[in-house]
Amino acid sequence: MRVSAAVLLALAAGGRAQQATFEPSYPSPWGAGGPGWDEAYEKAREFVSKLTMLEKVNLTTGTGNQADLCTGNTGAVPRLNFRHLCLQDGPVGVRYTDLNSVFPAGISAAATWSRSLLRRRGEAIGQEFAGKGVDIHLGPVVGPLGRDPAGGRNFEAFGPDPYLAGVAVAETIIGTQSAGVVASVKHYVLNEQEHFRGSVSSNLDDKTMHEVYLWPFADAVRAGVGSVMCSYNKINNTYGCENSYVLNKLLKNELGFQGFVVSDWGAQHSGVDSALAGLDMTMPGEGDYGGPYGSYWGGALTEAMLTLAMPPFRLDDMVMRIMAAFYKVGRDTKQIDINYSSWTYETEGPQYWAAKMGNTTVNKHVDVQADHGELIREMGAKATVLLKNVDKALPLVKPESIAVIGEDAQDNPDGPNGCIDRICNNGTLAMGWGSATAEYPYLIAPATALQKLAEADGTAFTNVKGNFDLDAARAAASSASVAIVFANANSGEGYTTLDGNFGDRNNLTLWKGGDELIQAVASVNPNTVVVIHSVGPVLIDHIKTNPNVSAILWAGLPGQESGNSLTDVLYGVVNPQGRTPFTWGKQAQDWGIETLINSTSATPQQDFAEGAFIDYRYFDREEIEPSFEFGFGLSYSNFTYSDLTATLQDSGPYIPASGGTPAGPTYGRLDMDPVNSLAPANFSKIPQFIYPYINSENIPETPWNPPEGSHNRSAQPVLPAGGPSGGNPELYKVVYAIAANITNSGDVAGTEIPQLYLSHGGPTEPKVVLRGFDEVSLEPGETKTVVFNVTYRDLSNWNVEAQDWRVTGYPKTAFVGASSRDLRLQADLPLPR
Repeated sequence: MRVSAAVLLALAAGGRAQQATFEPSYPSPWGAGGPGWDEAYEKAREFVSKLTMLEKVNLTTGTGNQADLCTGNTGAVPRLNFRHLCLQDGPVGVRYTDLNSVFPAGISAAATWSRSLLRRRGEAIGQEFAGKGVDIHLGPVVGPLGRDPAGGRNFEAFGPDPYLAGVAVAETIIGTQSAGVVASVKHYVLNEQEHFRGSVSSNLDDKTMHEVYLWPFADAVRAGVGSVMCSYNKINNTYGCENSYVLNKLLKNELGFQGFVVSDWGAQHSGVDSALAGLDMTMPGEGDYGGPYGSYWGGALTEAMLTLAMPPFRLDDMVMRIMAAFYKVGRDTKQIDINYSSWTYETEGPQYWAAKMGNTTVNKHVDVQADHGELIREMGAKATVLLKNVDKALPLVKPESIAVIGEDAQDNPDGPNGCIDRICNNGTLAMGWGSATAEYPYLIAPATALQKLAEADGTAFTNVKGNFDLDAARAAASSASVAIVFANANSGEGYTTLDGNFGDRNNLTLWKGGDELIQAVASVNPNTVVVIHSVGPVLIDHIKTNPNVSAILWAGLPGQESGNSLTDVLYGVVNPQGRTPFTWGKQAQDWGIETLINSTSATPQQDFAEGAFIDYRYFDREEIEPSFEFGFGLSYSNFTYSDLTATLQDSGPYIPASGGTPAGPTYGRLDMDPVNSLAPANFSKIPQFIYPYINSENIPETPWNPPEGSHNRSAQPVLPAGGPSGGNPELYKVVYAIAANITNSGDVAGTEIPQLYLSHGGPTEPKVVLRGFDEVSLEPGETKTVVFNVTYRDLSNWNVEAQDWRVTGYPKTAFVGASSRDLRLQADLPLPR
């Protein structure tokens, strides 16, 4: 069945007569190349045709947790001098190494609303991974999207708007892969909270899937991403890594994805079933712990090939996809030796860490930072969102005295890397916790940068390092020309608890008494500047309305140059251009979402009954006034908008895709003699290492009925919305060119972020949805014209019956403005043919 929004609403209301499901989809589509992929597929065909069955299995199976140097390691093909593939976290930098950079987190990167900065960040990240010998970068992130403002890993991604997230992820992927590293976009899909992430079923309807959660993954595929990581959770009651509807139909068929699907670590729950459902690589390799191989694949997959429970064309496609991604980014010419170990910082140690074997030089301590600190500083500043600025309290101009107050302005007394995976909240917050972390080469605390500048300016400087001595805070603030008070809110991955928060935040308040600290400071100083480092929105309306709070800045998670980035904004070296990538509500109920924290079910059910109405879309529908709306941000200048035009393009009618695929190909010779799948005589296995060899030539017969259609390699029909890569190319035809003039009406140079919103007009649709933005730098008095190209996809809604995108007959309206609620210009859009 296709789950409708009405069914989900009924289930959420308590009428759970049936569990939410999707229709199975088989066979798993085989890669065929296409735009941007053809050359890579030609090289992959040549390589894969030379492989034996064991070698093919070896490339699809991780060799085990801590089995080799990287976070994830496949088997190798020594006969062809092909080393194992190296997979490594994470989204802000190379995890588990030294002499690497720590970049702003995804949520801060999105706050720049800058395509150029997003691409430069991706390229710099890719360069650092390439410099360490990594083949596959485990990032970027658009899952979680950010449905729940308290979601623990929201900060890794680019915010809850699908369009903004889609632009950000595409630019990041293009940048990363240009450096010769495969990007693996994650976590696909609906991994929207940390509680129960390994068992919860995220249930939603087909329309919402396409219009919200699948949207940025489609942009990732269109950008040519080489890998997609499937998620821990279930989707409509089937695990993400064995969900044939999500992997086979949506990703590989409809979106035409040509790369490979890799499991999140331990997210595989079956052997042949997961392969038939579209999984191509398993990480880290372990699984089926009671079975004969300690892995769902490895020798178990070889057995399945020998019994033909696994069709040969499926294994060939798995390896083809892996190798095509490898060749697409030029790994065949850009690969260098892996020069670090994820498991020790010592120079010498065992290569095979789990087995404690193979002592050698495992860390060469290669410095990959280059000049990336400059980019990180620039990006951290341009990601800072100025939320309030009364009577030009900012920028500061050599104040007589300043008081810096709060632990969040300080160094961690144990050093920036004093907590494993940053599982603490000591000192200034510049990244969340979990696997999306990296080791800081250094971390510039705000107090350090501010003191340095104060000393240069001759400004008296006072620093109160804690949050809980309110008398000291008041004493310092009362005598200062300006009091800058810092507070934060943290979150992370749900494999541990911090301050009682199991990944997801328990609430949306500031941590460590931040509210009380700000109130104490503001009670004695009428020029109080509040700086917040946080993973997402916090409840600050009482701070916004406090008359003694003259300015508020959200500094996000800015990475290693935190203090320098912030000081650049506070003193006007950088005119803030950051715009909030999420909505700030006045109370937790304003978002209409609750984290599922308590459940006695083995499979907790989480119904996404709100449909497309998350974040600002929900606020708009319910007419809730936020503290700060999505897309909001102030500048030290002012901008005016004028002369909106909307020009219908001669793009012709939309044509659904049709036709068929070629038949599923096979490559190389298939050796069906079990004897040849045994380990070679006198072969010495590394303990805890996963191999493709079978244990015995006598393979037990196991009755098994494969899913209907899963072994069918005949030509398959192309879906109406389908096509490589990213779906039907017709979806990306430009239907309207919408232009507006933006003028800097202030007295300083600045950058404005004009935003395009569309109303699709239907009575059950959001009031407006983001469909464009630009970054416009203007001198005082200067005017520039911005043009937004609106595609058929932008103008359409998903039609469940047609299983395609359709422009509905409802009136369409374009709005251009400075935020989702500051819509200054509008124009009606005549319906295209």
